[in-house]
Amino acid sequence: MKKTEKTTYSLDFMRRLLKGWSSRLGFILLALIILLCLFGPFLSPYGVNDIDLQNMYTGPCMAHWFGCDAMGRDILTRLLYGGRYSLLLGLSSALLAAVLGIIFGVVAGYFGGKIEAFIMRFMDIWSALPGMLLCIMISAFMGAGFFATVIALTVGNIPGGVRMTRGQVLAERKKEYIEAAESINGSKMAIMFRHLLPNVVQPMIIITTMSIGSMITMAASLSYIGLGIQPPTPEWGAMLADGRVYIRNYPFLITFPGLAIALTVLALNLLGDGLRDALDPKLRD
Repeated sequence: MKKTEKTTYSLDFMRRLLKGWSSRLGFILLALIILLCLFGPFLSPYGVNDIDLQNMYTGPCMAHWFGCDAMGRDILTRLLYGGRYSLLLGLSSALLAAVLGIIFGVVAGYFGGKIEAFIMRFMDIWSALPGMLLCIMISAFMGAGFFATVIALTVGNIPGGVRMTRGQVLAERKKEYIEAAESINGSKMAIMFRHLLPNVVQPMIIITTMSIGSMITMAASLSYIGLGIQPPTPEWGAMLADGRVYIRNYPFLITFPGLAIALTVLALNLLGDGLRDALDPKLRD
């Protein structure tokens, strides 16, 4: 019976998620991008770092659909391979920021008092620094690379999750099911993460989904200024950085990486809007 109920809920959730044309478009577009990045490089006749000096700066043609870069490497192959890094950077940093934001937000909202005041004042100081500036500072301190970029992106995006979760916890804190759990001497950890968390996590799911796009954009920005993923790794931001020198004569070098970032962010934003509508009980049929 429980399995049937879970199956019914899952089907109902997917129906509500894909109800609007925008969420359907976002879902299909994101699924297509992920599949292409996962399996596309295996279908390409070119290696990701294969150098062909005879095809330097070759424009889009039948042999090279997106053209070749300054070293004769196939841009389409590098885009598909680099999408793995960009998507993984965005997903890893968004999830890590969400987890830390939820933990601190739940603790602040549940305990209140001095603990809440300390956490929230610290978040005020933290958020006073512009997120991008904080990312640049951390990347410059830790150095370039995948792990350093994930940490830099995560640190700059924790305060928003803390505030959101704390607000949700404060709204749930005085409800009867929490008072019942406290009346039977339930442990504080169990109350926070077994009872409160499932009822406050839905907004964070939506925010996290939509923040993946901004994380990808910020990661590309770090790579563009030389602080993120470094060449010859074909991350989308690094590809933009490589092509900026030739933007006047060979605009296709930055056009296709830019389009890849824009389409991915668009798909995530559309899907995030669909998640918001699907998880909102007021909008259910």
